[in-house]
Amino acid sequence: MPATSVRAMSDIDPTDPVVVLCAAGMQAEGAGDTDGARGLFEQAWHAATTDYQGCIAAHYMARHQRDPADTLKWNERCLSLANAVGDESVATFYPSAYLNIGSTLEQLGRWQAAEEAYAEAEQVLSRLGGDGYGRLVRDAVARGRARVADHRQAIAGA
Repeated sequence: MPATSVRAMSDIDPTDPVVVLCAAGMQAEGAGDTDGARGLFEQAWHAATTDYQGCIAAHYMARHQRDPADTLKWNERCLSLANAVGDESVATFYPSAYLNIGSTLEQLGRWQAAEEAYAEAEQVLSRLGGDGYGRLVRDAVARGRARVADHRQAIAGA
């Protein structure tokens, strides 16, 4: 996808029904109610009627999978739906989507694929602002790349 201008996370419509459900899910997460959060994210997924809404819901669905293979499927679904939207309204989703894919691939022991996902994430970091969320994602991508490099070194030295 070509580089696009930075769109702030605050540009997400807080009245969108899927966003409302995901926000309630995040509140439930924060309160330690993972089952309640999962249920709200599932409702958001079923309520999604557009690729944009599906992208948002899939991102949160990925967070509540018990099996890393299922987490990967949801993260890849998020990325696929962002690609289907195809405009700058999803520009800020890409760094996080690639980061989450890389992290899940690490969990699955797919180190080369994880490295590629982190490289993709790094290429689109400019889409994020300089706020706390942007710094969080940038730092997580750097840590992921470092883990992959450490793993590669450990394999080479074995």
